[in-house]
Amino acid sequence: MNAPGPKLGSIRINPDWARLPLFDRKGWKHLPFGEFAESVNERVEPSAAAEEIYVGLDDLDPQDLRIRRWGKGSDVIGTKLRFRKGDLIFGRRRAYQRKLAVAEFDGICSAHAMVVRAKQDMVLPEFLPFLMMSDRFMKRAVEISVGSLSPTINWTTLKHEEFDLPPIDQQRHVTEILCAIEGAIEAFGNERAAADNARECLIFERLQTMASNDCDVVPLAEACERIVDGTHFTPTYVANGVPFLRVTDIQGISIDWNNVKRISPSEHKQLCQRCSPQKGDVLLSKNGTIGITRVVDWEEEFSIFVSLCLLRAKESLLPEYLAEALSSKYVQDQFHKRSKQGTVTNLHLVEIRDCRLPVPSKVLQKDLIQVSSSFFAAITAMEVRRDAMLKLRKEMLETFLA
Repeated sequence: MNAPGPKLGSIRINPDWARLPLFDRKGWKHLPFGEFAESVNERVEPSAAAEEIYVGLDDLDPQDLRIRRWGKGSDVIGTKLRFRKGDLIFGRRRAYQRKLAVAEFDGICSAHAMVVRAKQDMVLPEFLPFLMMSDRFMKRAVEISVGSLSPTINWTTLKHEEFDLPPIDQQRHVTEILCAIEGAIEAFGNERAAADNARECLIFERLQTMASNDCDVVPLAEACERIVDGTHFTPTYVANGVPFLRVTDIQGISIDWNNVKRISPSEHKQLCQRCSPQKGDVLLSKNGTIGITRVVDWEEEFSIFVSLCLLRAKESLLPEYLAEALSSKYVQDQFHKRSKQGTVTNLHLVEIRDCRLPVPSKVLQKDLIQVSSSFFAAITAMEVRRDAMLKLRKEMLETFLA
């Protein structure tokens, strides 16, 4: 007889939930992806869709099926792809970022995305995004990507990759459960977004006030001892070696050192000739999603990719204050005005060095840091709850689809 299962609130969880009939694999088919999904390659020029919704890769958040930001066709240039309500927008460029979203409206998107549509006689449109979010799919997507700086998936390759597909009725039951979990993830995400927005507005107002109250406003080139980016080529990864950080490694609450790529000590030594990070430096993302920051608060050696920039503050500037300013709307607005607006946003070092920020007294810097830290404590608590639901979704997907 099994021991009582764990409880979630007042609900007792069956410890053998993975053995329930719902997860039985009778009737499953092993099929090429192209047999139950298609790539929609309807191309459009932004000039012919100036007032339509435009979704870029920067508008998609990793592991989030909702599209939360967008622009207009008039904002961009170059051929784009058209999508329809219900289609999936999959970031085929840099697939390791795991960007996948369900379109809740018609519009156009980056040509570095892939518009995927379910073949409804084979797969439920509501089930397909969960299959594509699974580790099995995403890991394979990364493996078949081609290119070094911006690895990209080709449909001609992806459509032949084989995946296990359950019968429609089983897809429907599992989708109902996954959608309930998705609802909880969405609720926690909304709470976090509201707190984050309040924090961003307050920091922006503080920086504006400092700048208008006779505070020195100087270019980053004057406020920092050093501004340099990482290596411009992809090194050879090894199983054990020196950590090699990319933008994706600094996006979360903390760095998952178990999943960080590593390079040999000899290659790290070569890279250090260009960029030698140390404790107290500030890392800034300058390609793709620009403006992500992290203060180096560890002693261990590491190297960085070209998508990251390293800033070393002068004595008058606290690293934590510099990181807050760099990620604020005050500086972000300057970055976006200076950046190269292509399919992927890119900042060059000269554009970063020219950005200006207020340098108040250290008392005011510490006050701003304290205010931001209070918000982050609340935001972190929300993230922990949301991460628990993400973990549950991941476990269920892997149990069902592995």
